[in-house]
Amino acid sequence: MCGIVGYIGSREAYPIIIKALKRLEYRGYDSAGVALINETAELNIYKTKGKVADLEQQVGSHDASGHVGIAHTRWATHGEPNEINAHPHYSASGNLALIHNGIIENYATIKEKLQKAGYEFRSSTDTEVLVQLIEYVQVSHNLDLLSAVQLALQEVIGAYAIAILDRRRPDTIIAARQSSPLAIGIGDNEFFLASDASPIVEHTNRVVYLEDGEIAVLRKGENLHVVTQDNCKVNPQISTINLNIGQLEKGGYPHFMLKEIFEQPDCIRDCMRGRINVEGTDIALSAVIDHQEQLLNARRFVIVACGTSWHAALIGKYLIEQFCRFPVEVEYASEFRYRNPVIDEKDVVIAISQSGETADTLAAIEEAKKKGAFVYGICNAIGSSIARATHTGSFIHVGPEIGVASTKAFTGQVTVLTMLALTLARIKGCISTEKFQEIVGELDQIPEKMKQVVKLNDSIAQLSKIFTYAHNFIYLGRGYNYPVAMEGALKLKEISYIHAEGYPAAEMKHGPIALIDTEMPVVVVATHNQQYEKIVSNIQEIKARQGKVIALVSEGDTQIKKVADYSIELPRTLPCLDPLITTIPLQLLAYHIAICKGKDVDQPRNLAKSVTVE
Repeated sequence: MCGIVGYIGSREAYPIIIKALKRLEYRGYDSAGVALINETAELNIYKTKGKVADLEQQVGSHDASGHVGIAHTRWATHGEPNEINAHPHYSASGNLALIHNGIIENYATIKEKLQKAGYEFRSSTDTEVLVQLIEYVQVSHNLDLLSAVQLALQEVIGAYAIAILDRRRPDTIIAARQSSPLAIGIGDNEFFLASDASPIVEHTNRVVYLEDGEIAVLRKGENLHVVTQDNCKVNPQISTINLNIGQLEKGGYPHFMLKEIFEQPDCIRDCMRGRINVEGTDIALSAVIDHQEQLLNARRFVIVACGTSWHAALIGKYLIEQFCRFPVEVEYASEFRYRNPVIDEKDVVIAISQSGETADTLAAIEEAKKKGAFVYGICNAIGSSIARATHTGSFIHVGPEIGVASTKAFTGQVTVLTMLALTLARIKGCISTEKFQEIVGELDQIPEKMKQVVKLNDSIAQLSKIFTYAHNFIYLGRGYNYPVAMEGALKLKEISYIHAEGYPAAEMKHGPIALIDTEMPVVVVATHNQQYEKIVSNIQEIKARQGKVIALVSEGDTQIKKVADYSIELPRTLPCLDPLITTIPLQLLAYHIAICKGKDVDQPRNLAKSVTVE
């Protein structure tokens, strides 16, 4: 889950890669480091515990010159976050420096072999083992760096994206990928390297995404050279990326998370653009049109996802079952891959991931494909691994999400799942034209209703000040709003570090009600739907035990507002579209509680945006 960057060309490398590293800091921020080769072939390595700003401070007035360099921001896996374990790691001779995203699963075996050969290790990381292995192979067989990397990687089991420098060859960076993303930007006689395209876009829109098992040679003054571990030449496919640099900046907001919450009305409009007609009466998803047979002949749908995407998947289950009458199962991707699932060519697997690089979800896709299932991907990142690994799918088109706690990606995923369910239902003939057009018309109005919701920001900010004392929260919802309750609880946990749990409201009395007292805030998603009277009863049960209730209610509600301690009124919509409205105030509530507690909402502790390791 670390971020890696690199540059080689005629410009000074340090300013370019340090700025690029800041754009990747959402991938990890336990420590940071940089390696540069200057004009006299000295390899200068600077690294520190903490964030990229701490690294800049450490570099200070030291020599940061050179036209080639690599840099890294770490999310710790092997070894605690400190300066010794920070990347880059260098070889025993000091000739090689390496950065790495991923996990080397057999590092202990390799380390033992190298120790017997006389190698000593400074850090607790699997990455240092890899750089020492490459040097050992290079010296033992008298190889050039590319050949040494090819041979060494054949001994490695695990996931990696690596970049490596050799101070004796200051005109070259070697990069390799296996189950971890790596993008190469092609400029004018220069190359850029990064974990994703976001740091590259301001320099070039021409990008090559390395595939598993490929090794790239970035050499000054030459074309990009890509080979396999067996030294078979690869003709790299150059993609043109369309990314607005303004999307990567805060644009006047204090945090990316708040910016991304406020972007949701426009993002959801972008998500629907070209899919819902201008009259707001029809939906066209090209993936469904092109693969009707596989989708309509499915025995069942299995949705695999992790974290926030798993909550979107639960809403997708409700939508597909209600409108399409297909049975749907929702699985954690991390469990699906290991339990030998009963799945075959009659099943459709929907894989959901914001980044398109989630390691567990990618592994679940491969497992499903092995068993013959048809795989439909839903992700945000064009050119991502999941986009390439699935048979077909739909992008959510909400733009880059920099805040670690997902906001607009969640509502984008729910929007795509809604359009998918409605499109399948119409083709299958299990929804009336009137009902279909009613829902499509209301979906078309959701962005305007979202604009009304974000206007509640100031009042929610005031409300949040009341609850900074809390150590626990309960979130309740029913039907489509039950996954929303879980997502709201997750947001609070992620950024404020307050323990929170989401439950179906009716399940409260089967255990969680024991927690209710005057110190326990309970957030109830209580918009007006067919279960309204039931949730009124649930609120009464909480109040009978002196619980503090924050209720999300529909405009014009009078019954719950009389009972709840605090109410947030939201625009009315159809029950199946409720999550697109009710999610936003929960995002704002979590954000403002975290701000009141002085937390770093964009980069919460222990988390990373793109979970590319197990």
